[in-house]
Amino acid sequence: MASQGLCPLIKNILLLDSEGKRVAVKYYSDDWPTNHSKLAFEKFVFSKTFKTNARTEAEVTLLENNIIIYKFVQDLHFFVTGGDDENELILASVLQGFFDAVTLLLRSNVDKREALENLDLILLCLDEIVDGGMILETNGPLIAEKVTSHSLDADAPLSEQTLTQAWATAREHLTRTLLK
Repeated sequence: MASQGLCPLIKNILLLDSEGKRVAVKYYSDDWPTNHSKLAFEKFVFSKTFKTNARTEAEVTLLENNIIIYKFVQDLHFFVTGGDDENELILASVLQGFFDAVTLLLRSNVDKREALENLDLILLCLDEIVDGGMILETNGPLIAEKVTSHSLDADAPLSEQTLTQAWATAREHLTRTLLK
């Protein structure tokens, strides 16, 4: 799935916890066809990077013919993977955009608990950044703005809401019903 110089492609974006377990992941490549192979890749990447000091700025590594850009914040590990022929600066801009958007969405409280409580926003964030491996947006504040504009329209009919919005609306209605 090489980009052949036309458009850089992202193979996956991973958000793992401090033990290497999934918080939020999106795969855009067929390099890992099964869930087992995806989990094995995540474990491999985590084991090769967790001892590094990628807390102040992003680090770059080449593992199994993949360029991986990564950054750690508190108990979250952010990863962006591209092919070995991709431009590291472009991959780094995707990582920085993802990180900036998540930081804004979580109100600078970037940790696992907060991320899990706002998983719907993080998954929407991933959808705003990359579609089918193609980069759509790398500007963190713009990504966060698009995500929050999606989640603000809870009064729209269920047929016009995304699945995440529909779940949030259903949860609100259930909570209101139980509190009466």
